[in-house]
Amino acid sequence: MIKRPLAFVIPLLLAGCSMAPDYQRPAAPIPTNYVVNTDAIAQDTGWKDVFTDSHLQALIDIALQNNRDQRVAVLNVETYRAQYQIQRAAQLPTINASGYQSRQRIPTAYSGTDPKISTTDSATVGISAYELDLFGRVKSLKDQALETYLAQEETQRSTQLTIISNVATAYLTLLADQDLLRLTEDTTKSYEQSYQLTDQRYQAGISSSLDLSQARSNLESVRASLAQYRRQVALDKNALQLLLGTNLPDNLSAGLPAEDLTLLTPLTAGVPSTLLTRRPDILAAEHALKAANANIGAARAAFFPTISLTAAAGSMSSSLSSLFNSNSGTWSFQPSISMPIFDWGSRSAALDVAKVSEQIQVATYEKAIQTAFKEVSDGLVSQDGYKEQLVAQQALVEATQTYYKLAEDRYEKGVDSYLTLLDAQRSLFTAEQSLVSTRLAVLSNRVALFQALGGGWAEPVKE
Repeated sequence: MIKRPLAFVIPLLLAGCSMAPDYQRPAAPIPTNYVVNTDAIAQDTGWKDVFTDSHLQALIDIALQNNRDQRVAVLNVETYRAQYQIQRAAQLPTINASGYQSRQRIPTAYSGTDPKISTTDSATVGISAYELDLFGRVKSLKDQALETYLAQEETQRSTQLTIISNVATAYLTLLADQDLLRLTEDTTKSYEQSYQLTDQRYQAGISSSLDLSQARSNLESVRASLAQYRRQVALDKNALQLLLGTNLPDNLSAGLPAEDLTLLTPLTAGVPSTLLTRRPDILAAEHALKAANANIGAARAAFFPTISLTAAAGSMSSSLSSLFNSNSGTWSFQPSISMPIFDWGSRSAALDVAKVSEQIQVATYEKAIQTAFKEVSDGLVSQDGYKEQLVAQQALVEATQTYYKLAEDRYEKGVDSYLTLLDAQRSLFTAEQSLVSTRLAVLSNRVALFQALGGGWAEPVKE
């Protein structure tokens, strides 16, 4: 009977100890909080709470089901999950069962009598080359495989977040370009009427050839813009279709709504920088760092002996009927040990590589945090800046509309030249274009901030 102390020690020996360094998360090389003048705190939220437009939600759902990048990312996760399961299984002995029958004819020259038929039956169950993980090499490799798998899961979540953001951006761009196309179509009609009126005045001797030439120049310029926006809308649809991975639905909106809140919910600021550790790319970088840390343990364990066990037990008999009789038992036990002596520095170099790889992952992790901090800071600063720009641009459009009406009235009364009216027309068209572009920038910045904050955060994967 095994004594209690020995019975307690044996499982510890079989489980092995890890020679990997104790993992310490590197300090985030960023300020504690974002410098933003607000007391609001961003809350964890799902993407459907941010992207409130029903058409946009439908497009994102379609993309998450059909986008090829998403499919590849999911399949990569399955691959690394299987690799982790393979490495985890290496911690336990593999049990094999085998059986065979051998029949041999012995000629008279060897048997001394008539030829004989010799039969041997055997059945065994055992383990082969099971490594006792006394120094944690197998455990470290298992830990490395686990962290690599978890990193891939976060990479898949990052891919999903990117797809959501890209679909939203592509959809908003399409709506804005449709608005610009509609604005250009209306402006083209207005310029055509203005050109026809100027031509009539020219034929009547009221307007000069310079006025007619200027009106023609304005008209051809807006026609060129019209062709540009028609092409751009078609390209926007192609880009959105690629992201969806299938055909576009028929019920898409025709342009940006009057109220931006019907599309996207604004994200509040004042986010503690520690929340960045929940971004999938940062989590992936940390899991990669942990994998590199575990690899150091495997490299260290390579300096110590490797002990393997091979054992089998079964039955052997000259006849199948007596194979499992009490006197037919057989067993074998073959322990082996491999002791490294001299390898010309190969193991030392492998340990150096593992340590340098860890330092690379530390730098990668820190860079991921710094990049995330910049993206969120940029998004928060731009959010306030775009609000002010949008208000100013709306005021500019209103002022330019007044300028155009006055210029038109004064031209008809003969107070101002046609050049003033043309300038007012161009200024109004440019201001209205800039208003659409500014609204797109406001919404695109919300999408970028949503992505920078980690989107609709999921709970971190646990071992």
